[in-house]
Amino acid sequence: MKEAMFYENLDGKVRCRLCNHQCVIKEGKRGTCGVRENRDGKLYSLVYGRSVAVGIDPIEKKPFFNFYPGSTAYSISTVGCNFRCLNCQNWDISQMPKGKEGRITGEELPPEKIVADAKSRGCKSIAYTYTEPTIFFEYAYDTAKLAHKEGIQNVFVTNGYTSAEAIREIAPFLAAANVDLKGFSEDFYHKVCGAKLQPVLDNIRLYKELGVWIEVTTLIIPGYSDDENQLEGIAGFIKSVDEKIPWHVSAFYPAFKLPDVPPTTRDSLRKARDIGIKAGLRYVYEGNIPGEGGENTYCHSCGEPVIKRYGFEITENKLIAGNCPKCKTGMDGIGLY
Repeated sequence: MKEAMFYENLDGKVRCRLCNHQCVIKEGKRGTCGVRENRDGKLYSLVYGRSVAVGIDPIEKKPFFNFYPGSTAYSISTVGCNFRCLNCQNWDISQMPKGKEGRITGEELPPEKIVADAKSRGCKSIAYTYTEPTIFFEYAYDTAKLAHKEGIQNVFVTNGYTSAEAIREIAPFLAAANVDLKGFSEDFYHKVCGAKLQPVLDNIRLYKELGVWIEVTTLIIPGYSDDENQLEGIAGFIKSVDEKIPWHVSAFYPAFKLPDVPPTTRDSLRKARDIGIKAGLRYVYEGNIPGEGGENTYCHSCGEPVIKRYGFEITENKLIAGNCPKCKTGMDGIGLY
């Protein structure tokens, strides 16, 4: 347990300023995330140093395709989440504090050991992922500062609901963020995620302004987020921020509270990718259904496939110092060789 960052006392209650829910929490109660508790007018993180999942992943799994492609990320998470997405793939850990009488679990794993392990295993980055990194911010922040000193990159895989105040605090130590832009209507965000759309849009712009490399992911859920108007809205928004931002359109598989929704078809993914390309985005990727070229990186100038992939594996990288071998145009990203 560690005293939280970003809160204020309100005569016994506390207001948490970590994310855009801005929860006002009574004595002995927790915020929406289920892992931040008011004890005697002080807010505490209940998950500091308690990792519930650890893995060494291809960076492509996060997914990042224009950030040190082919490298590995030391991935960590705790229980808890500030969303309640009906389609959550990791609901057993993200919703644990809400669904199991406030249960907090996890193995002790201090920041120093995370950084040492990542370094010894040759990981280029540490990814704060699996659940929402915002809710274990103090843990991620202390780890990120140590990793930064050791030359290890830090990446967030996030729903984009962090407060602007917290983003500005961690940005100097954060190299990249993949933001889930789950839909493009307030109705969708309210019904499916228990949140609001506008703060996510604002934060994508903020990450960009602060110099954090951004990639955006949208899960294409049949009947929920596959509407052409929503997809055109997402593509147009990303283009308005920066045409260089990669957009990952990923296939849904039945999970959690949407067990009867059919999986996304390849045709639906291709349609979404075509919408992104038509909108003028330089890099649009199909995810969760391997094959047929939708995972490749193509030169935005001449169309040459410069990085070929199958699933999370790079099968061919033809870049020369980050440039297209055919027309010599430079590709956008970090760590492109």
